[in-house]
Amino acid sequence: MDRPERITRDPAIMSGKPCIRGTRVTVENVLRLLAGGHDMARILKAYPYLEMEDIKACLNFAAAGGKEGAAPVPVA
Repeated sequence: MDRPERITRDPAIMSGKPCIRGTRVTVENVLRLLAGGHDMARILKAYPYLEMEDIKACLNFAAAGGKEGAAPVPVA
């Protein structure tokens, strides 16, 4: 799956902030956890309903300046 399918915005969910599809987990929250030193494995353990591709989609979304439909940035 690519980023547009994984990152969604809905005015009725989290005030329209970009979220991982089907959840109330915001891109902002995932980025804060990463910036705070949490690795991807730790985030996945805390949010077992997320997938590694969800976290990568958050990083790609941020790297693309929050623009949906922008070309994905490779994440190792």
